[in-house]
Amino acid sequence: MYRHLLFILLLSFLTPAYAGGQTAVLVHGYLSDGLIWRDTGVSYILHQAGWQDAGDLFPAGPVPAVLPPANPKGRYVYTVTLPSEAPLPVQAHWLDFYLRELQRRHPENQLILIGHSAGGVVARLVMVTNRFPIAGLITIATPHLGTSAAEDGLLLSNSPVGWVAPFLGLGTLTRSEDLYRDLTREYPAMPLFWLNRTPHPPQAFYLSIIRLAGDDWVPPYSQDMNNVPALTGKAMVATTRGEHGLHPGDGYLLVTWLEKLGEVQK
Repeated sequence: MYRHLLFILLLSFLTPAYAGGQTAVLVHGYLSDGLIWRDTGVSYILHQAGWQDAGDLFPAGPVPAVLPPANPKGRYVYTVTLPSEAPLPVQAHWLDFYLRELQRRHPENQLILIGHSAGGVVARLVMVTNRFPIAGLITIATPHLGTSAAEDGLLLSNSPVGWVAPFLGLGTLTRSEDLYRDLTREYPAMPLFWLNRTPHPPQAFYLSIIRLAGDDWVPPYSQDMNNVPALTGKAMVATTRGEHGLHPGDGYLLVTWLEKLGEVQK
């Protein structure tokens, strides 16, 4: 608890006062889409707390030309749908495209990225490669240091199982091969190794929501951004219990932390 308060106090000195609103962008994980945030109740909880649900952006879909209803506090939350079986750079390209559109829509707002599972890695990749400011990143059960589950998937995709998978309706094994490679436990010459050692925006805040128990896909140490060499000691941490997937408790946790961080940034 004291560690969290210390981080928030430091943010109050490091983050300049900001008079605009905030645009939160929810980024889903593997084999999911933007609707998962609504299906699990997370979007609804944010909406009830004063964040205007402004809709979903998805590949090959129309970009709505009409702005969402005005929000008194200037708080908007968008979901995006990415090609979740694609390699990290491809997903990051789509997310970057969406963020540029949202920045155009709400030029006075700060952008806050919230990513679940692999979506947190995609969001972090965008943070270090884009050319416009992002106020902060919150990740939920994200494999920042990789996961053995990706290695298992890579092994299967290159086995006889992977060869016959498309004929059994399991084509995701072969379609996801490059993504599995991107999310293996980091080692030199791999994307995560590079990303984890690339300077991250120093003015942004970073919060890891860690599944302390119950997550069979990503171990807790991999979910903590403080274990990323480029972010050692720079990330706040909130712990929770439960399975890897999203659940309503994540919504309430996000509301609590967004309120705290919003007060700091006023």
